Amino acid sequence: MRLAQVRTAVAGAGALLLAVAGLSGCGLTSGSPLADSVQPGSIGKGRPLDGAQLTVTSKEFTEQIILGQIMGLVFKAAGADVLDRTSIQGSIGAREAVKSGAADGMYEYTGTAWITYLGHTKRVVDPHEQWEAVREEDRRNGITWLSAAPLNNTYALVANQANAQKYRLRTLSDVARLTKKDPGAATICGGSEFSVREDGLPGVAKTYGFALRRGNFKKMDDGVVYTQVAEGAACALGVAATTDGRIPELKLKVLEDDRHFFPNYNAAPEMNSATMRKYPAIADLLTPITKRLTGAEAQRLNARVDVDGEDPHEVAKDWLVREGFIREG
Repeated sequence: MRLAQVRTAVAGAGALLLAVAGLSGCGLTSGSPLADSVQPGSIGKGRPLDGAQLTVTSKEFTEQIILGQIMGLVFKAAGADVLDRTSIQGSIGAREAVKSGAADGMYEYTGTAWITYLGHTKRVVDPHEQWEAVREEDRRNGITWLSAAPLNNTYALVANQANAQKYRLRTLSDVARLTKKDPGAATICGGSEFSVREDGLPGVAKTYGFALRRGNFKKMDDGVVYTQVAEGAACALGVAATTDGRIPELKLKVLEDDRHFFPNYNAAPEMNSATMRKYPAIADLLTPITKRLTGAEAQRLNARVDVDGEDPHEVAKDWLVREGFIREG
């Protein structure tokens, strides 16, 4: 998973204009109909979306694509004709698609909406309260938020087991201690965006009192961070997404955010309000599925793509069938 893609709006007014002006700049000029033969399982009985023509979208990283495929397959099983326009580059493009009605829905993160779209700087500590605040404020934008998942794809610092034990790292307060006691050992690797975001390195350093030596934050592609932290030589610590499947695969230790700095990024369906008025049954279709999406479940699904090389669509369908939500055939 690429953290820079998780919560980032497309930079620049020009990109935003492209996203808004017909959405031609965000990839929504094409798409593929879902051709799967799927039927209702525990959800979709009576096919409440018969005759509906719905478009699903997502951002372009693994977890988002899987979630977009889950939404599309559920709609398909409930009787809709579904156009798959997942994997849109950047946050703004996918968001504007839902807002304008070019797409009917996607899974989005509460923290992304609160900070990036709605412009707030003060985080809401309680996950449910943040979801409620986003839901209420976004109504004026023609967007309806359905129930949020336990899945919280937020930032974290991780270390391999040897370094966690060697430097006695359990919390981010322990990292602050290490930056002062042994500055040379406190090396952190992460994406370039984390180094400048206020909900990234500047903010976490201020909150915890990091005394990070110049040059000890090493910028690299987000995907490379995991392998470098696992090796443990160049990077004692790394910036990770908490639902990334490579964390358990590489046996990395997630350090506790003991001062609760990082915002909540719980995934929830973000739907076009006009679509919801026309097809209110969507809420009943998605809510039981969303409740099942825990952080651990997301890690397993993401790992099947990022570690095992499986196709996100097939991973999504297999999970829905295995959980009994839909049936093949």
